[in-house]
Amino acid sequence: MTIEKKIWPEYFEKILSGEKTYELRLADWECGPGDRLLLREWDPILKNYTGRTLEREVSYVLKTKDIETLGMWTPAEIEQYGFQVIGLKN
Repeated sequence: MTIEKKIWPEYFEKILSGEKTYELRLADWECGPGDRLLLREWDPILKNYTGRTLEREVSYVLKTKDIETLGMWTPAEIEQYGFQVIGLKN
């Protein structure tokens, strides 16, 4: 299954370069090993897509609720869904 998600430019670049090989996402959707993430670069200032995309295969998913965030999600969202750490491979 291919799952499409937004990704901010700084994280897009790190995955594109191979420096970042995982994704931390709110676990309000399902994915598993073998699924593909289609990551569409999103400009949070202009509030639109840049046109760049990349695709990675999910290699591993860890779900938890015990991670401190940087204000990306509300406490209610974290309580309801928890997180998922998604390992990626080229």
